[in-house]
Amino acid sequence: MTQHAMTRPTVIHYFDYKSPYAYLAQAATFALEQEYGITVDFRPYTLHIPSYLGSAEVDEGGNVVAEQRNAHQWRRVKYSYMDCRREANRMGLTIRGTRRIFDTTTAHIGFLYAKAQGDWQRFHNTVFERFWKRELELEDPAVVAGVMSESGIDPAGFADYLAGPGPDELRRIQLDAEDQGVFGVPSYLVDGELYWGAERLERVRERLDAA
Repeated sequence: MTQHAMTRPTVIHYFDYKSPYAYLAQAATFALEQEYGITVDFRPYTLHIPSYLGSAEVDEGGNVVAEQRNAHQWRRVKYSYMDCRREANRMGLTIRGTRRIFDTTTAHIGFLYAKAQGDWQRFHNTVFERFWKRELELEDPAVVAGVMSESGIDPAGFADYLAGPGPDELRRIQLDAEDQGVFGVPSYLVDGELYWGAERLERVRERLDAA
């Protein structure tokens, strides 16, 4: 009788540095690797928030100085930040509402570069933590490169990657994710089956337990 080893499921995790919900999901996502002895494939997915939540900009005092957002969108945004801060307090994390919608493209390309260099986890965690403390300008390539240096990653080739293959690689990942049905973060693909939201990690664990 021939015995066949069971194949471990492939788990892909999509995040965006400007998503507070993705930030709150990181520790639990890394825990999956420890719990099940697997490698989760982390991939950036750049959200276009104005397309579904509108846009707004506030000053240092929290006063709205520009907006394209209806009343429903404002209620949803305010609840989301309240909910995330509530969960962050339970986890010992800090989430400060952003003053505008940031473009995370440069930081995401920075993640891909760091990932290709090897140990990227410190870079990843630092970007998330400092951004949500309002201590990181993640649209600035020099700042992103500085986090790489702090994290033990040589940023010497980052500028060329950012100006060359980086955007194409990020776009390829984005299109592939959308082909798989991804529309938001945090998202998980387990052998091609999509789970959206950190609350669905229990279903991901069920799939891993079954395997």
